Amino acid sequence: MESSEISTEVSNRLGSIRIAEEVVKIIAGMSAIEIKGVAGMSGGIAGGIAELLGKKNLAKGIKVEVGEKEAAIDIYVIINYGIRIPDVAAQIQSSVKKAVESMTGLIVIEVNVNVQGIVFTTDAKEEEHRVK
Repeated sequence: MESSEISTEVSNRLGSIRIAEEVVKIIAGMSAIEIKGVAGMSGGIAGGIAELLGKKNLAKGIKVEVGEKEAAIDIYVIINYGIRIPDVAAQIQSSVKKAVESMTGLIVIEVNVNVQGIVFTTDAKEEEHRVK
């Protein structure tokens, strides 16, 4: 591999196919925010409060470790208040695994969901307006 930003490289008789880690992150982020109950991605905790990135910074709430054929994904999300967290987390895991595997050909060995915070619906709307 030429750089650490390339997550996987496959060669066939026509040449090679390279998929950047950023692509895997975006696929994972897109499939995570489509799950009902996910307010957005989290950029971490600043001052004891989870930072809501909204839906425009999908790759920033995700970490990936990619080998030649396998990937492990950590997703940091903020969930809407009133949603059953284990159910949403399981849906995120399933959706992300399916999307990444079908689009990249990588085998996803684990999807770790880290719930960084909870927002009330009005809080999420106000924060998203600030992010824009």
